[in-house]
Amino acid sequence: MIRVNGEDRPWPGGTVADLVASLDLSPRGIAVALDGTVVARSLWSSTRVVEGAIVEVVTAAAGG
Repeated sequence: MIRVNGEDRPWPGGTVADLVASLDLSPRGIAVALDGTVVARSLWSSTRVVEGAIVEVVTAAAGG
Protein backbone atom coordinates (compact mmCIF):
# COMPACT_ATOMS: atom_id res chain seq x y z
CA MET A 1 0.00 0.00 0.00
CA ILE A 2 1.21 3.50 -0.84
CA ARG A 3 -0.38 6.92 -0.33
CA VAL A 4 -0.89 9.03 -3.46
CA ASN A 5 -2.16 12.58 -3.02
CA GLY A 6 -3.60 11.65 0.37
CA GLU A 7 -5.33 8.44 -0.72
CA ASP A 8 -4.15 4.92 0.07
CA ARG A 9 -3.85 2.64 -2.92
CA PRO A 10 -2.57 -0.88 -3.45
CA TRP A 11 0.83 -0.99 -5.12
CA PRO A 12 2.45 -4.07 -6.64
CA GLY A 13 5.81 -2.28 -6.73
CA GLY A 14 7.66 -0.49 -9.47
CA THR A 15 9.15 2.84 -10.35
CA VAL A 16 7.89 6.41 -10.38
CA ALA A 17 7.42 6.04 -14.16
CA ASP A 18 5.29 2.93 -13.56
CA LEU A 19 3.18 4.82 -11.03
CA VAL A 20 2.58 7.78 -13.36
CA ALA A 21 1.55 5.35 -16.12
CA SER A 22 -0.82 3.52 -13.74
CA LEU A 23 -2.54 6.83 -12.97
CA ASP A 24 -3.29 7.30 -16.70
CA LEU A 25 -1.54 10.66 -16.67
CA SER A 26 0.61 12.10 -19.39
CA PRO A 27 4.07 12.68 -17.91
CA ARG A 28 4.13 16.11 -19.52
CA GLY A 29 3.52 18.88 -17.00
CA ILE A 30 3.75 16.62 -13.95
CA ALA A 31 5.99 16.82 -10.90
CA VAL A 32 6.34 13.91 -8.49
CA ALA A 33 7.50 14.07 -4.88
CA LEU A 34 8.40 10.82 -3.16
CA ASP A 35 8.47 10.95 0.64
CA GLY A 36 8.81 14.73 0.51
CA THR A 37 11.55 14.92 -2.13
CA VAL A 38 10.90 15.93 -5.73
CA VAL A 39 12.13 13.26 -8.13
CA ALA A 40 13.74 14.60 -11.30
CA ARG A 41 12.02 13.30 -14.42
CA SER A 42 15.32 11.81 -15.60
CA LEU A 43 15.24 9.54 -12.53
CA TRP A 44 11.63 8.36 -12.78
CA SER A 45 12.48 5.08 -14.50
CA SER A 46 15.15 4.19 -11.94
CA THR A 47 13.49 5.42 -8.71
CA ARG A 48 11.59 2.67 -6.92
CA VAL A 49 8.33 3.37 -5.10
CA VAL A 50 8.30 1.04 -2.11
CA GLU A 51 5.58 -0.13 0.24
CA GLY A 52 4.52 2.65 2.61
CA ALA A 53 5.75 5.46 0.33
CA ILE A 54 4.00 8.81 0.37
CA VAL A 55 3.71 10.26 -3.12
CA GLU A 56 2.44 13.63 -4.27
CA VAL A 57 1.68 14.05 -7.96
CA VAL A 58 1.15 17.64 -9.08
CA THR A 59 0.01 18.70 -12.53
CA ALA A 60 0.67 22.10 -14.03
CA ALA A 61 -2.38 24.15 -14.86
CA ALA A 62 -2.60 27.19 -17.07
CA GLY A 63 -4.15 30.27 -15.64
CA GLY A 64 -3.36 33.32 -13.67
